[in-house]
Amino acid sequence: MSGRRVLITAGASGIGLGLARRFAEAGDRVAICDADADALDKVKAEFPDFIAARADVTDEAQMDAFLQAVEAEWGGVDVVCANAGTGGPAGRIEDLDYAAWRDCVGVNLFGAFLTCRWAARVMRAQGSGLIVLTSSTAGLFGYPLRSPYAAAKWGIVGLTKTLAMELGPAGVRVNCICPGAVEGDRMERVLANESAATGTPIEELRANYVACTSLKSWVSADDLADMVQFLASPAASKITGQILAVDGHTESIN
Repeated sequence: MSGRRVLITAGASGIGLGLARRFAEAGDRVAICDADADALDKVKAEFPDFIAARADVTDEAQMDAFLQAVEAEWGGVDVVCANAGTGGPAGRIEDLDYAAWRDCVGVNLFGAFLTCRWAARVMRAQGSGLIVLTSSTAGLFGYPLRSPYAAAKWGIVGLTKTLAMELGPAGVRVNCICPGAVEGDRMERVLANESAATGTPIEELRANYVACTSLKSWVSADDLADMVQFLASPAASKITGQILAVDGHTESIN
């Protein structure tokens, strides 16, 4: 029962799974939730000691059940990664469906609210803790044809700055990571949606994502895990309220 107590939303795949694996390798206790039952089963098989529950981050009852179970088991939490997100629809705003817009903002922003509301209460009471929210480079720039995603990710930036101010006096740090184009299944879905919306071939879009960064490269889940491990280390003890891009330096999103 040593190590930090780490909770990660959407922890069964992509960035979340990369974070979970890295914390587990460091000897930390890990709790994850995810909406994908099949992905959760695979993680449980790999990490039987994890607390792992199926929960939709936009469902208050499901999230309360998961968070309360973690609190009952651990009595507190040291690191919370509000990581859940979805790419949402692609297209001109006049062509977007309201339900699809609402769902995108809900997963990205409302899910972060439910997670952070619990984390703030627990961490304020214990006088310590780190919250890391996942935004995107889309939270730093305008993003044509991806307005719900950009709006939600800008909201994450505002939430980060505000919570850092609210919780700093209690000894709680709050930071935000902004991934660029992260290789993996989710990015492939984004490319497919953008290709359908614009008529641009997927391979051309893929090349454009790399071309618009200074390092001319994709980002991996491991790159994000490196940053979060730093933020959770003593070396980052005075870093809070920061919006940290891990993206190879995005020059434009056009």
